[in-house]
Amino acid sequence: MGLVIAYIIIAIYSIALLLIFFYSLAQLNLLVNYLGHKKRNQEAPKFNLLDPREIPFVTIQLPIYNEEYVVERLLENIAKIEYPKSKLEIQVLDDSTDDSVNETATRINALQETGLDIQHIRRKNREGFKAGALKEGLKIAKGDFIAIFDADFLPSSDWLKKTVVYFKDEEIGVVQTRWGHINRDYSTLTRIQAFALDAHFTLEQVGRNAKGHFINFNGTAGIWRKECILDAGNWEGDTLTEDLDLSYRAQLKNWKFKYLEDVETPAELPVVISAARSQQFRWNKGGAENFRKSVWSVISAKNISLKTKFHGVMHLLNSSMFLCVFLVSILSIPTMYIKEIFPQFDWVFAILSFFVISTVILFICYWFTYKSIQGSSFDNFVDYIKLFFTFFSVALGFSLHNSMAVLEGHMGKRSEFVRTPKFNINSITDSWKGNKYLAKKLSPNMILEFALMVYFLFGMYSAIPLNDFGLFPFHFMLFLGFGFVFFKSLTAKA
Repeated sequence: MGLVIAYIIIAIYSIALLLIFFYSLAQLNLLVNYLGHKKRNQEAPKFNLLDPREIPFVTIQLPIYNEEYVVERLLENIAKIEYPKSKLEIQVLDDSTDDSVNETATRINALQETGLDIQHIRRKNREGFKAGALKEGLKIAKGDFIAIFDADFLPSSDWLKKTVVYFKDEEIGVVQTRWGHINRDYSTLTRIQAFALDAHFTLEQVGRNAKGHFINFNGTAGIWRKECILDAGNWEGDTLTEDLDLSYRAQLKNWKFKYLEDVETPAELPVVISAARSQQFRWNKGGAENFRKSVWSVISAKNISLKTKFHGVMHLLNSSMFLCVFLVSILSIPTMYIKEIFPQFDWVFAILSFFVISTVILFICYWFTYKSIQGSSFDNFVDYIKLFFTFFSVALGFSLHNSMAVLEGHMGKRSEFVRTPKFNINSITDSWKGNKYLAKKLSPNMILEFALMVYFLFGMYSAIPLNDFGLFPFHFMLFLGFGFVFFKSLTAKA
């Protein structure tokens, strides 16, 4: 019986490591694409916005839900957009259920008096959540192009001038810009979130887009051709990441996406772990839901290359890597004892040790994306090393929470769209304390996260009697990661 269990553990452990390795190879290929793209200077045909005949009509959609702390900042900023008023309308898609509705209405009335075409659109229910709100606004939108900003995003005044011009190419359905972070240095939590998002918005978005592989509209800070939305089947609320869903349906219908790395749209990162938890859960479960919904369409598509199919499948599996990482983590301690008890498996573990190269590949890939934003000095490299291992540890600490999200997504379990509360945090002196939108309940996962912290402490201890220290650094990072998530979750309720 013991030998059978050992075979099962080794099989699961090996498959998870292999999937992580394929993911790291895909990232390495994206790095090659990214570096190659940086050497090229390609310009698309552009609208001449100095010619009134070429200025397209644009609708800006602002989907909001209970955004008391940031709605004033949002509306003040969006009113500064430089674009001919006769060719611009703004839709505030307000699904709020609290007192912020009245404040929003008052501010919109004041902006209307300045001559701005801005409408306050309310629905009777939240059917379809954000996707439903966007779809409702689209029914009456005047614009041929639809720009979308979440409540915490602050586009520059010339944002439309930098983006809408690319739609002169009639094959382009979406222009997406890179997210910036107004509170990157607020805390360890915000720094590691910024680190991960920067990798996505440089390595992944540029690496895929450069070779014509599928990318995703990121839900905000981008602009759609209305015709593309309708041709792809419009917004649907059957997944928690409606942006990824519509992106794949559009690209499967041959619409092209344009990604602008050089156009940064600043936004606010979650500063408290409960907010980061809800965001991570939505993104990871939505990714798994979209894998269920779209993977066969990608694999069977006749109009895309084999390489685009590979990157598409890996893209849809991104969130599932957390499940692979969690399995490797949990099984890493039993494998230490299997090595000790069953020496006949030594050759297997010798081969599996090769897969540490996955971490080396990711370390290299993330360095190139980090230095593209932060610079490549020696001091920055030292900071990068510290940040990479901090990020890696905390990502491991989130692996239980995110794996549960992924499993729910793959199993088709439906759940409500849980918004990420905004805080209006711009600097390290601002506080989130007293935010009425914060979750008040303790996460049941916290007990398991504490248990896992102790479990990996045991893993470090096990290295001593077994005289096997190969996994000691891994278990140390797991111990720190689960400890960080547990204690931050605990103190966030204080």
